[in-house]
Amino acid sequence: MAEVAVVGAGLMGHALALVFALGGHQVRLTDNNAESLERAPGLMATALATLAEASEVDGTWNRQRLSKAVRCMPSLADTVRGASIVVEAVVERPDVKLALYDQLQSLMDPDAILASNTSNLDIFPLVPAALQERTIIAHWYTPPYLCDLVDLCPGPGTKPGVIETVRGMVEAMGKAPVVFKQMVQGYVANRLQAAMQLEVYRLLDEGLVTPKDIDDSVLHGLALRIPILGIMAKADFTGLLLMQQGMQNRSYTPPVPQGCSETLDKLIAEGRTGVMAGKGYFDWGDRSPEELFRERDRKLLALKQALRAIGPMEGT
Repeated sequence: MAEVAVVGAGLMGHALALVFALGGHQVRLTDNNAESLERAPGLMATALATLAEASEVDGTWNRQRLSKAVRCMPSLADTVRGASIVVEAVVERPDVKLALYDQLQSLMDPDAILASNTSNLDIFPLVPAALQERTIIAHWYTPPYLCDLVDLCPGPGTKPGVIETVRGMVEAMGKAPVVFKQMVQGYVANRLQAAMQLEVYRLLDEGLVTPKDIDDSVLHGLALRIPILGIMAKADFTGLLLMQQGMQNRSYTPPVPQGCSETLDKLIAEGRTGVMAGKGYFDWGDRSPEELFRERDRKLLALKQALRAIGPMEGT
């Protein structure tokens, strides 16, 4: 059992606190936004209840036990003191991370590991020299209590044993770490998602399809096969000759990153920022984020359990 500090109690931070608690660790959670920190216990309890319904956690877990395993603390210093691993889950802004790392170098224990959950930002140039040897990226996917993939990346100055320590901790919690030799911006899953998003934004911005057309195409086309076959095995089943011909016959130029999308910018300007706002590409009605997350998690759990029973196609 380790003492784990999670800095940032937002969408990922509160969920990561739950993951580490369920993994048998003592967790302290903090956020400089009092509202986010106050909301975290309810979000964790909702997720825990969903997991318990699906028998994904043992029957001893309840809100009372969770409150003992995860302590919400307003003080960064008190949260970090004595922790063997500090999980950074703050917003993806270099200035915010830089300021936090500057504080952490004097607050963390001398042997404590700093693990950033950054999605795309190369954090290593922002890390003070005093922390370089014990800093890694440990990037999780939402919701991390259901998604098992964890990307692990060392920095240029990271000591060799640090990655192995975190890999062991992650594997012991039943997760599936992918270890990179160095920072790979976007890792694998995020790069694939980013490529899809470029196509999505172009289709929407050019008025060729609706958001529902896109989701229907994914749900009824891609989604059935990918959980069983992945991407590369699917190519083998399709036939590599056909894949080659498809590339040769392509008659349009794939989109290149433009840094913006008119459709996306317009929605954000209107306050339609997603489920937390009640509206995004879709109108989610009067249901609370907790209710929507609970419905999502129930369906993801049912799918995960079915896929666990089915198993993937595996080649060598």
